Amino acid sequence: MGKKKFLSWAFLLLLLVSTALYGCSSDNASEGGEGEGGSEGGSTEEKTLIFGRGGDSVSLDPITVTDGESFKVTKNVFDTLVNFGEQDTEIEPALASDWVASEDGLTYTLTLEEGVKFHDDTDFNAEAVVKNFERWAAGDGEQFPYYGSMFGGYGDEEGHVIESVEATGDYEVVFTLKRPQAPFLKNLAMSPFAIASPTAFESAGDAFGDNPVGTGPFKFVEWKRNDTITIEKFDDYWVEDEPKLDQVVFRAIPDNSARLNALLSGEIDLADGITPSDGATIEADENLQLFERPSMNVGYLGMTVTREPFDDPKVRQAVNHAIDKQALVDAFFEGRAEVAKNPIPPVISGYNDSIEGYDYNPERAKELLAEAGLEDGFEMELYAMPVPRPYMPDGQKVAEAIQKNLADVGVTAEIVSFEWATYLEKAANGEADAFLLGWTGDNGDADNFLYALLDQDNVGTNNYTYYENQELHDILIQAQSEVEEEVRNDLYMQAQEIIHEDAPWVPLAHSTPLLAGGNNVINFKAHPTGSDKLASVDLE
Repeated sequence: MGKKKFLSWAFLLLLLVSTALYGCSSDNASEGGEGEGGSEGGSTEEKTLIFGRGGDSVSLDPITVTDGESFKVTKNVFDTLVNFGEQDTEIEPALASDWVASEDGLTYTLTLEEGVKFHDDTDFNAEAVVKNFERWAAGDGEQFPYYGSMFGGYGDEEGHVIESVEATGDYEVVFTLKRPQAPFLKNLAMSPFAIASPTAFESAGDAFGDNPVGTGPFKFVEWKRNDTITIEKFDDYWVEDEPKLDQVVFRAIPDNSARLNALLSGEIDLADGITPSDGATIEADENLQLFERPSMNVGYLGMTVTREPFDDPKVRQAVNHAIDKQALVDAFFEGRAEVAKNPIPPVISGYNDSIEGYDYNPERAKELLAEAGLEDGFEMELYAMPVPRPYMPDGQKVAEAIQKNLADVGVTAEIVSFEWATYLEKAANGEADAFLLGWTGDNGDADNFLYALLDQDNVGTNNYTYYENQELHDILIQAQSEVEEEVRNDLYMQAQEIIHEDAPWVPLAHSTPLLAGGNNVINFKAHPTGSDKLASVDLE
């Protein structure tokens, strides 16, 4: 090859290399395909999902709370030992890759994932699991309400179902139970029992809920109270190719209309608490998509049975007859709910469909009040939720409708409300005459509704009504310990009959909660528990 030709080829090669290098150094993320990273020396635009929700979290230490707004965040910061399915409550591996139950149902041996790190670089291992359970068992109902609700008590209490939790190897844990507990594995999958860094919670103490540390796909960054919570991608997450997003910002927008407008204007990417009346607006917008959360909930009016006159079952039955539940569903749920008659939704195994719900009958309500010596009625306070919930999109309007129903039978109800955390605290302390609340099932089991919400073991925690019935308690404990599903279902049907007669609640509705998002949101799957893991969600 001649010298001139060689130089020409060299110049052309230099020109091509220069062009290639220039392209590599250009910062133009929009040119790359979905999910492509930049070349060395370049950068891509960060993917930040903004999730608009109806209220702020109470705490980010999942074992200390019972509210869905807290779990919405913690589900993405922490992992549990076992997982639920993508859109169901079937048990799948998580931090525990495998498990074996003994034939008598008294021991569970879990094999743990190896090489997992907490966000603070603490190793996840069997000892970390033991320390979490020791922490919870050493608490009480005020500190860790869900632990007692699902495992029957704390420490040496008679009802506490967990005998011991032992590390039998670096990555093996053995749970020994005092009696069989049919929903044990499902309980382990619940958000409150996410595994936290022992280094972090031992150091932070009560402040751990302000700076949570888990093994989840995202790590905590910042919390601006009643405004935003920011979490960011954990680069060392143990699940391959997750998370897809770089950052998630949970933004509290209590007003339903303001939250919808933020979605319509593109200020947020996802919104929950979409009112049924706005569903058609979402469906008609080609830039948006509507998500239906599989229904597994109940919205109810609870009556605190330790406060007069609600200590009389006749009064509670009267209130049940006074409320026009069908009108509530028609007015506020736009056909996306069904009238409730039991504390558990029909999708839960053991639902008693043979029970006849209290019909709307103001005259019968007046008769019952008269039998209770209250023919002239009475005055009461009615707590109205300050935030939209999946089981009740607009608590204030529902309260106003109930207020009118009660007035028609001579009962004067003054509507009061508080900031969400205060509302829950006051209701849990038994300070409300009657209150609006609800429940989204945590594990798909009847135990998680009936025992958690209405058993005497859980008075002052998840049993806000302070209702106690020994016969009911015996049945619920028997149902927990029974592994034969048909026998369990029969027991739960009996339990619902007792609850129906004692009437501590007015079950109102089982809703199909709505969420909405932009068309750029990919692979979002609304979970029936209300806690959505965002690890596989992406943005176009």
